[in-house]
Amino acid sequence: MNKKRYITIFIIFMLLVLGVISIRQKLVLKLLHPRLYEEYVETYSKEFSIDENLVYSIMKVESKFNKNAISNKKAKGLMQISDITQKWAQDELKLGKVDIFDPETNIKIGCWYLSKLYKEFNDLDLVIAAYNGGSGNVNKWLNDEAYSKDGNKLHKIPFNETKNYLGKVKENYIIYKSLYGEEEANEKN
Repeated sequence: MNKKRYITIFIIFMLLVLGVISIRQKLVLKLLHPRLYEEYVETYSKEFSIDENLVYSIMKVESKFNKNAISNKKAKGLMQISDITQKWAQDELKLGKVDIFDPETNIKIGCWYLSKLYKEFNDLDLVIAAYNGGSGNVNKWLNDEAYSKDGNKLHKIPFNETKNYLGKVKENYIIYKSLYGEEEANEKN
């Protein structure tokens, strides 16, 4: 065989190897970034106009999809709903008594709360920061030149937990969008 043919065969072989690696990488990423509780996420993300990929990203970071998770601050379930947010949602949504560990209930309240935060902040980073650090804190930071130069965006987050949380959720959000596509009808940013 001549040199050109060897090079052609080598290039084809390398392309096949790269294709297999790419497919395997995507499969591994999908295993690490599942879409659990899909029926509830789809239903309530649509009802409250929230991107499904954001909901999955928050569940992954908050609870690693453990429906019985309880944080050191006593937030509960898949989306780590605090007692005060649960009570607020029960009143606003007229839910009555609920089991916050029930995946459907937890996802419904989490999506409702995200929609409230979007109405308040209309900015993905601020919504994610408020989901973790509280909307009161985010509003304080926006009004403090040490954290916000323009009152609309944060250039610094004083809580390390919230800063790290924002980075983790956004990283997962990018991965979920790349694996499962954009949710154009639900896109908020």
